Amino acid sequence: MSKKHPIISVIGSSGAGTSTVKHTFDQIFRREGVKAVSIEGDAFHRFNRKDMKTELDRRYAAGDFTFSHFSYEANELKQLENVFRQYGETGTGRTRHYVHDNDEAELYGVPPGEFTEWAPFEDGSDLLFYEGLHGAVVNDEVNLPQHADLKIGVVPVINLEWIQKIHRDKEKRGYTTEAVTDVILRRMHAYVHCIIPQFTQTDINFQRVPVVDTSNPLVARWIPTPDESLVVIRFKNPRGIDFSYLVSMIQGSWMSRANSIVIPGGKLDLAMQLILTPMIERLVLESKRA
Repeated sequence: MSKKHPIISVIGSSGAGTSTVKHTFDQIFRREGVKAVSIEGDAFHRFNRKDMKTELDRRYAAGDFTFSHFSYEANELKQLENVFRQYGETGTGRTRHYVHDNDEAELYGVPPGEFTEWAPFEDGSDLLFYEGLHGAVVNDEVNLPQHADLKIGVVPVINLEWIQKIHRDKEKRGYTTEAVTDVILRRMHAYVHCIIPQFTQTDINFQRVPVVDTSNPLVARWIPTPDESLVVIRFKNPRGIDFSYLVSMIQGSWMSRANSIVIPGGKLDLAMQLILTPMIERLVLESKRA
């Protein structure tokens, strides 16, 4: 960790709600006058879309049915750690963009499924903001959490994650339920071994829990709405967290454990503003002092 050049790492997929988290962080940065540089986990995929399909086919032929974007070896984690390390030491670094669709292709001038060129960060930033699937990986080759000053996990319960995945891929990519189910099964090994362990490294976890029946996610007709959900917020170290203040400010919230608070799903943005704003202020203040 670097007090002079702090790093915030948000771990979770876009389907888990990290896009909402990114919007909330952007609001805080704008309101508090914080200049942040952002990097996306997709930028550190090892393969473009075409090469990923070739690698999947090669592994299938060799009998490996567990390889996916979740897998360590599908991502340039050493490069990501180098960016974290370099930014923490010097406030500099580089990133690129993975182009997902035609809208992004028009924006970046690169075909869908390809990467833009690497480009340096803007000078004079106050902190680095990472959003992706691998921002808290610890394995034999990398230790990303040691470089981050604030680590946030965003993860729905597993059946809700599957419902979101199925609906997204059917509507946006034209997949059948069976095809999406095959993808879920292929990703399960890496999800268990590469993704889940990171949520023990995080400082705060936001876990969305539906309060409607999701017992068979393969036939669910709708994604549960925020009003049909609760969010469990767990603090790794609750010391200094004013739970009584949070409960008084967030209507319908309560403490479920000494380090956890439960809120209505529709209050997530408010809760994040209340919890994260003072933490970000503290990081920036300490960096300026350093």
